Amino acid sequence: MLIIGLDYHPGFQQIAYVDTETGELQERALQHREEAEGFYRDLAAQGMKVRIGMEASGHARWFERLLAELNIELWIGDATEISRKRERKQKTDRQDAQHILRLLLKDDFPRIWVPSWENRDLRQLLWHRHRMVQARTRMMNQLQAVALNEGLRYKKRLWREGGRKQLEAFRLAPWASRRREDLLQLLDRLNPTIAELGQAIEQEVEKCPAAQRLMTHPGVGPLTALAFVLIIERADRFQSGKQIASYLGLVPLEDSSGSRRRLGHITKQGNSLLRFLLVEAAQVTVRSDPEWRSKYHHLMMRRGRKIAKVAMARRLAVRMYWMMRKESNYEQLKKFGSHAGQPRNRDGVR
Repeated sequence: MLIIGLDYHPGFQQIAYVDTETGELQERALQHREEAEGFYRDLAAQGMKVRIGMEASGHARWFERLLAELNIELWIGDATEISRKRERKQKTDRQDAQHILRLLLKDDFPRIWVPSWENRDLRQLLWHRHRMVQARTRMMNQLQAVALNEGLRYKKRLWREGGRKQLEAFRLAPWASRRREDLLQLLDRLNPTIAELGQAIEQEVEKCPAAQRLMTHPGVGPLTALAFVLIIERADRFQSGKQIASYLGLVPLEDSSGSRRRLGHITKQGNSLLRFLLVEAAQVTVRSDPEWRSKYHHLMMRRGRKIAKVAMARRLAVRMYWMMRKESNYEQLKKFGSHAGQPRNRDGVR
């Protein structure tokens, strides 16, 4: 068996590999993509059993597809844990590859869970819509500024038929007029695209019973439900709601020692899109559920509006986790009782 420790870079990869039968150790630097692809195709043609270990990183989708095509085993490791296990202070590409190889040989490689290709592709749908909505918001804000400069303060009414006509009727300087026309044209092009992407998300939700159950919770729409299912995928990967909150970066940084306890801002270590969606969905839940509204206002008076919003997002994430884990809808969750987010119950269930 050939075991390879790989230090991946966008333009090349440094590898250190050993043949477990002969004990022969070799090192190479492979340029992307032709040289690297040829090297691994030669190994596959020889019928050798190969295991590769590398740090989790971006810009490696083509490489993962290549190894999957060649039936070469790929282990992806936690970059933070790999760095923590490094003993030497010197750091070079060769030493990184050798370090990963040693972890593989000692069976101490911090392997992480990797979602399927179908899961990753659906995540691209969510990210694409999110970026399109962000672009549309920026354009709408610029057009609102144009209207305000001309004394028109319509807010949301600016996007209705009457407000649009007044915005287009303003007599502006040549380049200001050109800017208004271009922004309106881009806005008209983005709206159908966003609607099409939203429809595609709803179609995917119809195929996903877990997302449909999550949508029974007040404030949770198709986008938030599908994002939660795709990013968590298997609820049994987590032991409790606390782990979910930590995984999504909704817990505070902590630097405590002895009797001194110091908490900071949230870690933001999880998926930023899902964290954003949970905060937005939690605010909708607060408006629609009296119990949540009471809890939110109590937190807001004590800790401020921003902290209260994040706290409610964390509460919502724990609720959705238990709905997903127990395969129950919102009414079943209320019937059997849920203590998510309440003290005296570490796991968040009765």
